[in-house]
Order: sequence, then structure tokens, then C-alpha cells
Amino acid sequence: MSETILAETAPPAEIADAITRSILIRAPRDRVWRALTDAREFGAWFGAELSGAFVPGGRVEGRLTICKYEHVRFAAEIVAVEPKTRLAYAWHPYAVDPAIDYARETPTLVEFFLDDAAEGILLRVVESGFSRLPAQRRAEAFRMNSDGWTHQMENIKRHAETPA
Repeated sequence: MSETILAETAPPAEIADAITRSILIRAPRDRVWRALTDAREFGAWFGAELSGAFVPGGRVEGRLTICKYEHVRFAAEIVAVEPKTRLAYAWHPYAVDPAIDYARETPTLVEFFLDDAAEGILLRVVESGFSRLPAQRRAEAFRMNSDGWTHQMENIKRHAETPA
């Protein structure tokens, strides 16, 4: 794991309700914001072919391009867009089994926050609402997304720091 990622993890005996990851991105705020809110750019670092618009009430969806997860659909309902400050969407975490109807579950909330830092932008992601998932899949969804956000923060850092 990169030294630049700050992680908060659940105690071993229980599953927390939220995952939080932060990373310093050495790029202008406009660049980080575009990487978060342009469907094509988001898909490039996240590993998906996406369409739709990151606007409140909008929907962004598409197919994952991550090896062994190409069968998985990415679908997010955009909850909030506070320009260059906060992006929030609801989705079904670790929704990888085609036999499960995840629409019956309460989605989690993913929020990205951008804050100024001395050397760039401190990007923080918080995914909350795991306690509302069905008990039989709560721990696995938390574990997989916890690892996933660690990797995705490195991905967006690399993407945003690379000249366009």
C-alpha cells in the first residue's frame, strides 16, 4: 500500500458502517474534479466503460473492464454535486453475483471530498451504509470494497497526475 493513503479500517470482531480513504494528489483542483465527474475519465481510472452524467438525480452506468469482473455492471445514482468540493452517489457495493437482485437492497453512499493541501489536493472517499446491507453479505462487501477503495485511490492519483 502506498504511504500516501490514509486508511480507517473496521475492528476485526465487527464490521463498521463506513470505509474512509484519503490520498494526496499533486494536480490542480480542476483536474481532480474532472477525473471524478467526467464519465469517460472516471471510467478510465475506475476500470469501466461508462455513460451518463454526474448531475444530481442523474445516473452513470456501464460495464466494468477489470479482469474477472467484466460481467459486472457499474450503476450509480448521483445524489449530490457540489462543484469542485463534493461528489456523492448511491450504489450497490460489491454487486458481482448475477443471480442476486441487488435492487432489493439499500445502496451505500459514496462521497468524494476535495480539500486543498500544500502540495495539491487531498482527496477523501467515504463509503457508508454497510450496516444496512443483508447480514449474509455485509462482511464480504465491506472487505472487498475496503481493498477496492485502497486501489482505486491509487488509480485516480495516477490518472489525475498524468498530463492529459
